[in-house]
Amino acid sequence: MKISLFYEFPLPRPWSEDDEHQLFQHGLDEVELADKAGFSTVWLTEHHFLEEYCHSTAPEMFLAAASQRTENIRLGFGVMHLPPPINHPARIAERVSTLDHLSNGRVEFGTGEGSSVAELGGFNIDPADKRTQWEESLEVAIRCMVEEPFSGFKGEHVEMPARNVIPKPLQKPHPPVWVACTRPSSVQMAAQKAIGALSFAYTGPEALKERVAGYYKEFEEQGAPVTPAINPNILAIGGDLSMMVARTDDEALKRIGIGGGFFSFGIMHYYLTGMHTPGRTRVWERYQQAVEEDPTLAYGPGRGAIGSPETVREFLRGYEASGVDEIILLLNPRSHEGTMESIEIMGEEILPEFIERDEVAVAEKAKRLEPVVERVESRRQASDAPLFDETYAFGGLPTGRGGKFTAGEIPEAMAEINEGRVKAAQAEKAARESAG
Repeated sequence: MKISLFYEFPLPRPWSEDDEHQLFQHGLDEVELADKAGFSTVWLTEHHFLEEYCHSTAPEMFLAAASQRTENIRLGFGVMHLPPPINHPARIAERVSTLDHLSNGRVEFGTGEGSSVAELGGFNIDPADKRTQWEESLEVAIRCMVEEPFSGFKGEHVEMPARNVIPKPLQKPHPPVWVACTRPSSVQMAAQKAIGALSFAYTGPEALKERVAGYYKEFEEQGAPVTPAINPNILAIGGDLSMMVARTDDEALKRIGIGGGFFSFGIMHYYLTGMHTPGRTRVWERYQQAVEEDPTLAYGPGRGAIGSPETVREFLRGYEASGVDEIILLLNPRSHEGTMESIEIMGEEILPEFIERDEVAVAEKAKRLEPVVERVESRRQASDAPLFDETYAFGGLPTGRGGKFTAGEIPEAMAEINEGRVKAAQAEKAARESAG
């Protein structure tokens, strides 16, 4: 089992002027240390308008910065929102591919539909459309990464003419593709499409064991690839998976404070039961009040990788026994200094044994899945992408409705440039005649 880190960049109020700046700088320091410690991947979510709960709105920017301070840790979108009103698929392909080059091929392409009222409503997305928007956008984004040129697409939500989208990713044919899965049915869907399942786990390793078995059963029996490269993997994230390691259980509890339960509370607030007034509602204050009424909302040992090395090691071994390929540990509101020491302890005393066992497990899994992958590949449907029209070309001035020019600034600029050239030539000629 691989062990990774998950960032949402929560920032409880009240905020001081430098808080957001420190949030990202501390994150970069932590990821640099996590790379040295041996964590597999740093996963960074993308959310919008979820103040206090998540300030990670441009994950590609942070991951690009992290790529220059790390060497081995993989850089995961956990996830990028694919609905076109949020991210156009061509822009997705461009950003993912650029990051892949900056990181020397370390990108994990996690995808999602979006679920909150804040985001879907903020971008005027009808919840009834989000699955088909995700499907169309995934197809177009991947085709933009692999086709030269992309031959065009006309769907219900995405319409794009032929263009050669550049750059192409360093990983060929494209980085590993994942999808966020909050329900068993979405895990099943990921397996059917032969892509990785970013599975949110809230009920512990025993229930996760069933979910893992179900994913691989569905992959073997129904898997039919929708992307050029398949990614048969399932990982666990969320719920009982906060991290804070210290020399003793008491010290770990002190350092994480009540922050360990903020992830789950934020989900309840923004996705289920909360009413939010932008810029006014104090989410952390509400969380504090809820913890006063029910202290079990604040996680401790047994509700995450929280505690001494011995406590955390046993906790992780329980998840390893579930057969999950990767576990992602949340970094909820916590002490930065405590997190840095936590990462150090993980690297020195906990990760090595898991890394060693994972290397063996990955090799065994690859051998075991060889005949399964052959059957899955045999179910691949022929692409219905249009052939590129070799006579197609574009150029000239953009025109708007009724054939009217809508981008006259370029002709005006060119005319000004030409006028400048003429005046410069006249001045040079006059200077030569005067000198003669």
